[in-house]
Amino acid sequence: PIHWEDRMWKIRRRINANDVLRITLCSIGRTQTSYLKEGIAIYLDRLKHYGKVEWVELPDVAQKGLSKEQLKQKEGELILRQLKSEDELYLLDEAGKSLSSRAFAEWLQKRMNAGTKSIVFQIGGAFGFSDDVYARAQGKISFSAMTFSHEMIRLLLVEQLYRGFTI
Repeated sequence: PIHWEDRMWKIRRRINANDVLRITLCSIGRTQTSYLKEGIAIYLDRLKHYGKVEWVELPDVAQKGLSKEQLKQKEGELILRQLKSEDELYLLDEAGKSLSSRAFAEWLQKRMNAGTKSIVFQIGGAFGFSDDVYARAQGKISFSAMTFSHEMIRLLLVEQLYRGFTI
């Protein structure tokens, strides 16, 4: 059973989040598929009630003549260049920590309670992240042991973020 005081605390917390928490969802390359763009837009619109949420699509790096490591390095430079010193960076990575939706919501609440001002969730390129990006990150999150396209994970991320605020 939810008590009135618990419900009011959650409502106040959401209102206060508008003033303090900035969330950036960042990916390499544009979302091309129309139904995914539509779904992402719907959830971004819903999220505006919980804080400042923005989507940043970094440009694709031209792959011609680059090794996997060189490509990761170039993408890493793009990622690191757009970060601010106060940003907490969390990478979506297959080797990351797997959380249930409820555990993700609790993690998000703890970040807010700790006074976190800015969280960046980063979706990497096809070959993952450079060592420099891993070194800068505060953590890694895995959405599943299954593999999803980089476009599909964008929709899953924004949906789980919305769910994290509403559970």
